[in-house]
Amino acid sequence: MSEIDLKQLIFDLAGLMSVSGSTAHDSKKLIDLIGGYFDEVHTGAVGNHLFIRRCGKENAPKILVDTHYDEIGMCVTQVKDDGFLTVTNIGGLDTRILQASEVTVYGRDADGNEHNIYGVVGSTPPHLQKPGDANKLKPIDELLIDTGYTKAELEKYVRVGTPVGFRPKYLELKNGLIAGKGFDDKSCGACAVAAIASTPHEELWGDVYLLFSSFEEDGAFMVGASAGAFAVDPVCALVADVNLAHTPDTKKNETVEVNGGVSVTWSPLTDKRLNRILMDEAKEKGIKTQLSVCPGGTGTNATVVGLVGRGIPTVDVGLPLKSMHTCTEVISMEDAAALRDIIALFITSRKIAEDLK
Repeated sequence: MSEIDLKQLIFDLAGLMSVSGSTAHDSKKLIDLIGGYFDEVHTGAVGNHLFIRRCGKENAPKILVDTHYDEIGMCVTQVKDDGFLTVTNIGGLDTRILQASEVTVYGRDADGNEHNIYGVVGSTPPHLQKPGDANKLKPIDELLIDTGYTKAELEKYVRVGTPVGFRPKYLELKNGLIAGKGFDDKSCGACAVAAIASTPHEELWGDVYLLFSSFEEDGAFMVGASAGAFAVDPVCALVADVNLAHTPDTKKNETVEVNGGVSVTWSPLTDKRLNRILMDEAKEKGIKTQLSVCPGGTGTNATVVGLVGRGIPTVDVGLPLKSMHTCTEVISMEDAAALRDIIALFITSRKIAEDLK
């Protein structure tokens, strides 16, 4: 199998439309992109996608790797005159960066065919603002998306509830950093695909179930991950999600370092033995890790996966990410490579397999 271009896979996956609640929208494109690396592909009623790679052994244990597939976005609340739309947020959208953003309105015609419409979030010029308005943040329901369409033209493709996402645009910054929309959490999904696809079947200690779960971003109690984990019923799980990266305007004790490697979360809800084994083996193999401490829930799907069914020993690993929940999220390819490598370690570790017997 040819080596996967991890950076390109991140761009390709992150560019797919997966606004929370609409993860089935680009399902065929997703399966066409990565399905060939796996032995089986399944889709679920709640918008999950499950990719299975078999180890070739009978009655093999099941290993779950979860990366949520849904992303933040918006949906249309009203079609107004002169090609304008009003929207509300889906997930924890950072509304401070919305004005002047480029967006895609994921419309459909009367026959259900896709008809994407590009737009920009309008901004009131300083010349027309009232005194003091420049220092006020407009609530999202007062912002307008300008499409250039007439109302009659828009209504052929757009209705209340139509999803809206940031337009996929990606930049390569200096020193191996990349920026764009949807890295939360599809960059981790790309790392997982690269790790699993590049591992020969015979090196796996169990059958690997890669879950691209739904409903992580919209506050629906992470139902995609809990439903998916319950259906798989694995012997253990690794949850990979982005983690808040340090910048000069943040506190170091609340963030992790870019180029510091994979963050491994210590929490009451994560498995301490698996954490120790994974970090010790990562150190032996030269994979950079850093510790992230969460006194309660992890803020990721690990919070629910570990408590599904009879309980699932779970580790939570993170990819440092700057500007979370914006259209210009930033990650390091060095950290992405480390995440790929630690996922590959997790699914091939004989020490982890022994510990779980």
